[in-house]
Amino acid sequence: MDLSNLQPAEGSVHNKNKRVGRGEGSGKGGTAARGHKGAKSRSGYSKKIGFEGGQMPLQRRVPKFGFKNINRKEYEGVNLDTLQALVDNGIVTDTVDFAVLVENRLATKNEMVKILGRGELKAKLKVTAHKFTATAKAAIEAAGGEAVTL
Repeated sequence: MDLSNLQPAEGSVHNKNKRVGRGEGSGKGGTAARGHKGAKSRSGYSKKIGFEGGQMPLQRRVPKFGFKNINRKEYEGVNLDTLQALVDNGIVTDTVDFAVLVENRLATKNEMVKILGRGELKAKLKVTAHKFTATAKAAIEAAGGEAVTL
């Protein structure tokens, strides 16, 4: 081995790009394989997302619809069968308030809780929450419990 036959290690060089703009003799001089004129031939060109060659882009052709109600209140739903599971596991006995729900990761401290009516409740519970569905409230009271709205 000497300086005349040095070469990089096998697999260490990946650059297989055309060397453009390196003189006429290379065959890729002049326009450097960019064609003549137009935005794509210029330096610094980058196509905007959704650009369709000047045609009106899809996101501007299609009409917008619907709206977001800025006053909407989001509630975290907790079902009756979930409350019954807390009773079955011995986590609660008589009262379920917001602190208990946060403790058991059924809601976070910044959320509002709505008790929903899926499943059945056999235990007599005093449930405190921000909202109740009619079926949930009826089921809690039918079991001898109490539904307290925060």
